[in-house]
Amino acid sequence: MNVKRCMGVEILLLLFTSLSLSNSSLAADSNDLKPSILYGYKEKGKNKAIYLSDAQGKKRYKVVGATLSDGYPAMSPSGERIAFYGKYDDYRTWSIHTVDIDGKNVKRLTHVKHVWDSAPVWSPDGRSIAFAREYKDSDGNWHEEIWLMDPDGNNKRQIKALQGRSPEFMQDGRLLFQSKASPSQISIANIDGSNVIQLTDDETNNMSPKISPDGKQIAYLSNRDGNQEVYVMDLDGSNQMRLTKNDIQEWDPAWSPDGSKVYFSSQNVLGFYDIFRVNKDGTSAENILSNASQGATVYHVDNEYLQRLIDKSK
Repeated sequence: MNVKRCMGVEILLLLFTSLSLSNSSLAADSNDLKPSILYGYKEKGKNKAIYLSDAQGKKRYKVVGATLSDGYPAMSPSGERIAFYGKYDDYRTWSIHTVDIDGKNVKRLTHVKHVWDSAPVWSPDGRSIAFAREYKDSDGNWHEEIWLMDPDGNNKRQIKALQGRSPEFMQDGRLLFQSKASPSQISIANIDGSNVIQLTDDETNNMSPKISPDGKQIAYLSNRDGNQEVYVMDLDGSNQMRLTKNDIQEWDPAWSPDGSKVYFSSQNVLGFYDIFRVNKDGTSAENILSNASQGATVYHVDNEYLQRLIDKSK
C-alpha cells in the first residue's frame, strides 16, 4: 500500500470511529464492523447527506452534505475520493461532485441547468467517471444518455452510441447499463458504445445493474413478476433468480464487499427508505439501516488494513 493511500485510509478510520450510532438490535460479528457501505442518509429535517458505515450501522460518520439532497455515492478505486450527485434549482438540476474521504475538497463537476446528472461510477483505473444524464428537450422528448469525464470534470463526452441509464464499469473496462427503450433491458458494451451484448430480453423493465466484486454475477431490478424486485444473474445473463418477494418496490441494488449478499432500498412508513440486505440465494433478508438509500459497496479499500485499525481502536 502506498503512503498516500495509507494516509487516506487512516483519515477514514479516525472519522469513521468518531461517531457511533446503533439502529439495529442484531448482533454483529467482526466482519459487520468493517466500513462496507456508502449511502444517502436522511438527516433530521429534510437534508440528505453522504454517510459511511459498517453493515449494521453500529459506527457511521457523515462524509459530506454539499446540497439539500446528496446521493448515489461511489468510492474511487484508491479509496481516497467519493463521487456523488447533489441537487440545485429547487431540485430541478442534478450535478455530479467529488469529495475526499475526509469530507474535504468538494468539487462540483457538472453544471448544466435543468438536467439530471446521476449515478456516477469510477473506472477500474480511476481515470474516468461515467454518469447518467436525463432531460427533456424543447420538443418535449425525454433523453437518457451516458457520459464520461475525467475525475476533475474535464474532457466530458457523451457515449453517443448508447441510450440509457445506470452505467456500471466492469473489471475489464466495459460498461453495464440499462437501455432507454421501454421496456428497458440490461446490456454490456465497450466503452465507445460498440459491441452491445443484451443480457435480458422480456416485456418488463430490467434496471440498475451492479457487478459483483468477483465479476461473475450481476444484481439488478426487474418488475417481471408484477412488482419491482431484486434479482441476480450470471455474467452471461443465465441463471436469473429473484431474491426479494414483497409488495413494496425495491431500489438501489449493491453488493456486500465479500459478494455474499446484496443490499437494496425499500420505502418505509415515514415516506423515505431503509436499506436491507439479503443473501444472494434469496435467504435471510434483514433491515440494516434506517432512513437511508442509494447504497454503494466499499470494497476498493484494503479491508484487512482497515480491520487492523478497528481492532486497535477498541
